[in-house]
Amino acid sequence: MLGISSENGAHRIAVDWEEAGVTKEGVFVPRRDTSSLLNAMAGGRVFPGTHHRAAFDVQEGDGRYVVAFRSEDGTSLAIDARDTSIWDKSSVFPDLNAASQFMRRGSLGYSPARDAGAFDGLELRTASWEISPLDVSDVTSSFFMDRSVFPEGSVRFDSALVMKNIDHEWHAAPMLKLK
Repeated sequence: MLGISSENGAHRIAVDWEEAGVTKEGVFVPRRDTSSLLNAMAGGRVFPGTHHRAAFDVQEGDGRYVVAFRSEDGTSLAIDARDTSIWDKSSVFPDLNAASQFMRRGSLGYSPARDAGAFDGLELRTASWEISPLDVSDVTSSFFMDRSVFPEGSVRFDSALVMKNIDHEWHAAPMLKLK
Protein backbone atom coordinates (compact mmCIF):
# COMPACT_ATOMS: atom_id res chain seq x y z
CA MET A 1 0.00 0.00 0.00
CA LEU A 2 2.81 2.35 0.89
CA GLY A 3 6.11 2.15 -0.83
CA ILE A 4 8.72 3.93 -2.83
CA SER A 5 9.77 3.64 -6.40
CA SER A 6 13.42 3.69 -7.37
CA GLU A 7 15.90 2.44 -9.89
CA ASN A 8 18.57 0.15 -8.48
CA GLY A 9 21.61 -1.68 -9.75
CA ALA A 10 23.57 -4.47 -8.09
CA HIS A 11 26.89 -5.93 -9.20
CA ARG A 12 26.51 -9.67 -8.53
CA ILE A 13 29.14 -12.41 -8.27
CA ALA A 14 28.04 -16.04 -7.85
CA VAL A 15 29.42 -17.74 -4.71
CA ASP A 16 29.01 -20.82 -2.57
CA TRP A 17 30.01 -21.26 1.07
CA GLU A 18 29.83 -23.74 3.93
CA GLU A 19 27.42 -23.09 6.78
CA ALA A 20 26.99 -25.70 9.53
CA GLY A 21 28.41 -28.35 7.19
CA VAL A 22 25.97 -27.50 4.39
CA THR A 23 27.01 -25.92 1.07
CA LYS A 24 24.92 -22.82 0.38
CA GLU A 25 24.65 -20.94 -2.93
CA GLY A 26 23.99 -17.29 -3.48
CA VAL A 27 25.60 -14.11 -4.68
CA PHE A 28 28.11 -11.66 -3.32
CA VAL A 29 27.01 -8.11 -4.06
CA PRO A 30 30.09 -5.92 -3.62
CA ARG A 31 28.19 -2.84 -4.71
CA ARG A 32 24.62 -1.54 -4.90
CA ASP A 33 23.56 1.71 -6.59
CA THR A 34 20.21 3.51 -6.29
CA SER A 35 18.36 6.56 -7.54
CA SER A 36 16.68 6.91 -4.14
CA LEU A 37 18.08 9.21 -1.47
CA LEU A 38 16.06 7.24 1.08
CA ASN A 39 17.62 3.93 -0.04
CA ALA A 40 21.09 5.46 0.10
CA MET A 41 20.52 6.87 3.59
CA ALA A 42 18.72 3.82 5.04
CA GLY A 43 20.75 1.08 3.33
CA GLY A 44 22.89 -0.77 5.83
CA ARG A 45 21.05 0.90 8.70
CA VAL A 46 17.28 0.32 8.38
CA PHE A 47 17.50 -2.48 5.79
CA PRO A 48 20.41 -4.63 4.58
CA GLY A 49 22.96 -3.41 2.08
CA THR A 50 24.83 -0.15 1.71
CA HIS A 51 23.61 1.74 -1.37
CA HIS A 52 25.48 4.39 -3.38
CA ARG A 53 23.57 7.30 -4.86
CA ALA A 54 23.44 7.27 -8.66
CA ALA A 55 21.65 8.97 -11.54
CA PHE A 56 19.82 6.50 -13.78
CA ASP A 57 18.73 6.80 -17.39
CA VAL A 58 16.23 4.06 -18.24
CA GLN A 59 14.56 3.76 -21.64
CA GLU A 60 12.23 0.86 -22.32
CA GLY A 61 9.92 0.17 -25.23
CA ASP A 62 9.22 -2.18 -28.11
CA GLY A 63 11.27 -4.93 -26.43
CA ARG A 64 14.37 -2.77 -26.10
CA TYR A 65 16.09 -1.81 -22.83
CA VAL A 66 18.67 0.93 -22.60
CA VAL A 67 19.78 1.30 -19.00
CA ALA A 68 22.63 3.38 -17.67
CA PHE A 69 23.69 4.81 -14.36
CA ARG A 70 26.53 6.87 -12.96
CA SER A 71 27.11 7.12 -9.24
CA GLU A 72 28.45 10.06 -7.30
CA ASP A 73 31.87 8.35 -7.04
CA GLY A 74 32.01 7.81 -10.83
CA THR A 75 31.04 4.14 -10.98
CA SER A 76 29.04 3.59 -14.15
CA LEU A 77 27.19 0.89 -16.02
CA ALA A 78 25.43 0.89 -19.38
CA ILE A 79 23.60 -1.82 -21.30
CA ASP A 80 21.66 -1.83 -24.56
CA ALA A 81 19.61 -5.00 -25.07
CA ARG A 82 16.54 -6.41 -26.82
CA ASP A 83 14.11 -9.21 -26.03
CA THR A 84 14.96 -12.44 -27.82
CA SER A 85 13.97 -16.08 -27.75
CA ILE A 86 17.40 -17.25 -28.89
CA TRP A 87 19.88 -18.48 -26.27
CA ASP A 88 23.47 -17.25 -26.68
CA LYS A 89 25.50 -20.44 -27.23
CA SER A 90 28.69 -18.70 -25.99
CA SER A 91 27.23 -18.50 -22.46
CA VAL A 92 28.64 -20.68 -19.66
CA PHE A 93 25.06 -21.92 -19.24
CA PRO A 94 23.97 -24.58 -21.75
CA ASP A 95 20.44 -23.19 -22.01
CA LEU A 96 17.93 -20.73 -20.55
CA ASN A 97 16.64 -23.25 -18.01
CA ALA A 98 20.12 -23.76 -16.53
CA ALA A 99 20.66 -20.00 -16.30
CA SER A 100 17.24 -19.52 -14.74
CA GLN A 101 17.84 -22.19 -12.09
CA PHE A 102 21.26 -20.70 -11.31
CA MET A 103 19.71 -17.24 -10.86
CA ARG A 104 16.92 -18.64 -8.72
CA ARG A 105 19.46 -20.27 -6.39
CA GLY A 106 21.20 -16.88 -6.27
CA SER A 107 18.16 -15.11 -4.80
CA LEU A 108 20.08 -14.79 -1.51
CA GLY A 109 22.74 -12.13 -1.63
CA TYR A 110 25.31 -10.80 0.80
CA SER A 111 27.03 -7.44 0.63
CA PRO A 112 29.59 -5.67 2.80
CA ALA A 113 28.01 -4.30 5.98
CA ARG A 114 28.99 -1.06 7.64
CA ASP A 115 30.98 -3.08 10.20
CA ALA A 116 34.25 -4.50 8.83
CA GLY A 117 34.18 -8.28 8.41
CA ALA A 118 30.37 -8.44 8.39
CA PHE A 119 27.98 -9.00 5.48
CA ASP A 120 24.33 -7.93 5.23
CA GLY A 121 21.97 -10.55 3.79
CA LEU A 122 19.06 -9.80 1.48
CA GLU A 123 16.76 -12.41 -0.08
CA LEU A 124 14.49 -11.98 -3.11
CA ARG A 125 11.18 -13.82 -2.78
CA THR A 126 8.87 -14.06 -5.77
CA ALA A 127 5.31 -15.27 -6.28
CA SER A 128 6.41 -16.77 -9.59
CA TRP A 129 9.67 -17.14 -11.48
CA GLU A 130 10.00 -16.43 -15.18
CA ILE A 131 13.13 -15.24 -16.93
CA SER A 132 13.73 -14.55 -20.60
CA PRO A 133 16.98 -13.90 -22.49
CA LEU A 134 18.15 -10.59 -23.86
CA ASP A 135 20.29 -9.97 -26.93
CA VAL A 136 22.93 -7.47 -25.76
CA SER A 137 24.42 -5.15 -28.37
CA ASP A 138 26.53 -3.14 -25.90
CA VAL A 139 27.52 -3.38 -22.24
CA THR A 140 30.08 -1.54 -20.12
CA SER A 141 30.73 -1.58 -16.39
CA SER A 142 33.43 0.55 -14.81
CA PHE A 143 33.22 -1.70 -11.76
CA PHE A 144 34.09 -4.92 -13.61
CA MET A 145 36.55 -3.09 -15.88
CA ASP A 146 38.62 -1.93 -12.87
CA ARG A 147 41.89 -3.83 -13.47
CA SER A 148 43.08 -3.18 -9.89
CA VAL A 149 40.22 -5.42 -8.71
CA PHE A 150 39.72 -7.70 -11.74
CA PRO A 151 42.98 -8.40 -13.62
CA GLU A 152 42.83 -8.61 -17.42
CA GLY A 153 41.07 -11.82 -18.49
CA SER A 154 39.64 -12.62 -15.03
CA VAL A 155 36.08 -11.51 -15.79
CA ARG A 156 33.89 -11.38 -18.88
CA PHE A 157 30.28 -10.56 -19.64
CA ASP A 158 28.23 -13.74 -20.06
CA SER A 159 24.57 -12.99 -20.69
CA ALA A 160 21.62 -10.83 -19.72
CA LEU A 161 18.22 -11.96 -18.52
CA VAL A 162 15.05 -10.06 -17.72
CA MET A 163 12.11 -10.66 -15.38
CA LYS A 164 8.94 -8.72 -16.12
CA ASN A 165 5.90 -8.01 -13.95
CA ILE A 166 6.89 -10.41 -11.18
CA ASP A 167 5.38 -9.83 -7.74
CA HIS A 168 8.29 -9.82 -5.35
CA GLU A 169 9.47 -8.91 -1.87
CA TRP A 170 12.89 -8.32 -0.36
CA HIS A 171 13.58 -9.90 3.04
CA ALA A 172 16.51 -9.44 5.42
CA ALA A 173 18.64 -12.56 5.91
CA PRO A 174 20.90 -13.23 8.88
CA MET A 175 24.15 -11.23 8.88
CA LEU A 176 27.33 -13.21 8.20
CA LYS A 177 30.51 -12.41 10.13
CA LEU A 178 34.03 -13.49 9.34
CA LYS A 179 35.64 -15.59 12.05
